[in-house]
Amino acid sequence: MEKQILELVELWAKKATEDEDLVKEYESIKNDETKLLDAFFKNLSFGTGGLRGILGFGTNRMNIYNIRKATQGVANYLKEEFKGKQISVAVSYDSRIKSDVFAKETARVLATNGIHVWLYSQLNPVPLLSFATRELKCDAGIMVTASHNPSK
Repeated sequence: MEKQILELVELWAKKATEDEDLVKEYESIKNDETKLLDAFFKNLSFGTGGLRGILGFGTNRMNIYNIRKATQGVANYLKEEFKGKQISVAVSYDSRIKSDVFAKETARVLATNGIHVWLYSQLNPVPLLSFATRELKCDAGIMVTASHNPSK
């Protein structure tokens, strides 16, 4: 395995300890070079439908760390776009695996950036987020969903 990827795997193994599911997954794949390479060969990136990928351990997977990273990018954009304004964002989620966890992580990152967050307390369909974004006069809305992704 390339040295750069190996160093990244080791860094994640040491630092990515907040999600017990990821810790368990790492333990199960740490000796499988093929699985590690697939999990780390690239960074998960935005596509036309947002940030999409398989749930799991690594830079090429959906997990709290990549959610935080993507949300920080959104926060940076909003702070640049709406300089001097109190920014607000509506955040919602659906019933897919870890959608609620990812929505809360999204809200935490936004709030840490001084952005006011309206976080739904229960799962909802996309149209309710659209309504809330307009009704609350939010600068953005973020829906955590995986409606077109595999269930795992």
